[in-house]
Amino acid sequence: MLRSRKTLRNLPAAALALTGLAAGLTACGDAGTDAPPGTTEVVASFYPMAWLAEQVGGDDVHVRTLTAPGAEPHDLELTAKQVANVQEAELALYVKGLQPAVDDAVDQHAKESALDAASVVKTLPTPAEEEGHEHGHEGEGEHAHEHAHEEGHEEGHDHGDAGYDPHIWLDPARMATIATALGDRLAKADAENAAEYENRAKTVAKQLTDLDAKFKDGLATCERKEIVTAHAAFGYLTHRYGLTQISIAGVDPSNEPSPARLAELTEHVKEVGATTVFTETLVSPKVAETLAREAGVKTAVLDPVEGVEEGSSDTYLTIMNKNLETLRPALGCS
Repeated sequence: MLRSRKTLRNLPAAALALTGLAAGLTACGDAGTDAPPGTTEVVASFYPMAWLAEQVGGDDVHVRTLTAPGAEPHDLELTAKQVANVQEAELALYVKGLQPAVDDAVDQHAKESALDAASVVKTLPTPAEEEGHEHGHEGEGEHAHEHAHEEGHEEGHDHGDAGYDPHIWLDPARMATIATALGDRLAKADAENAAEYENRAKTVAKQLTDLDAKFKDGLATCERKEIVTAHAAFGYLTHRYGLTQISIAGVDPSNEPSPARLAELTEHVKEVGATTVFTETLVSPKVAETLAREAGVKTAVLDPVEGVEEGSSDTYLTIMNKNLETLRPALGCS
């Protein structure tokens, strides 16, 4: 297989000086692991993108994940070694607007070798924007959202500043579209194994399409349509399946509500007749538990699939299936 390895000549001097030191530290993901000979190097920003890359790439790729297992991805900071990994990879797979540090590394070192997953699907606005307004057009290729990205990527790096909700992976149908686009990109990067990438992409897309059908079926007839979530991660899921998201925090889970907002949420939970406030796996449940206690309802875990703990046997598909099984009784689905 022909490989075109990129050099480090464009890295800032300070980053180069730190690279050797960073290589000896425990970094996020598997950044210190050498790629097997003859494989295509892929850097994935966090778990859902890594899962897709592994499924579509199979044994023909080596995937480095920038976000450590069990770490909350929104606040990721990259080591100099990880920045070098982004530059050296044949493909960097990420979601622009979710992790500013990854956005910066791609902008500076990997513009031509990166695939922004949000650029190949139709995106939804952030919760603060007008309900129902959508950006871009699904299937228009990887530059469909270029204007929206540039417009929203401003200095300061507020989470969600790309101008759209970045949590695209929580819609299995959109994930299927990303799988297909990823198969195409890998086939171009490694033409010798193009057929294998395309075949695996079809298999993964079919699994995701089946999951989408299962969600549609499972949530078709429910007594309640509102889900109360720890942060605004589930906009794509609720939009896809006709539900409404009531979030405690916004797109960034670290932004806790004021006492006044918490009181407002408590009344709203009572008004809509919600039975459950959903906590998350990687975020402290304290505020959600307080809201549930004040509203007199129970809690349950709804996983935004932003990461898995080290050693866990869960995958994107198993976690999403668990989410469906959690939602159905909470919403009174028949």
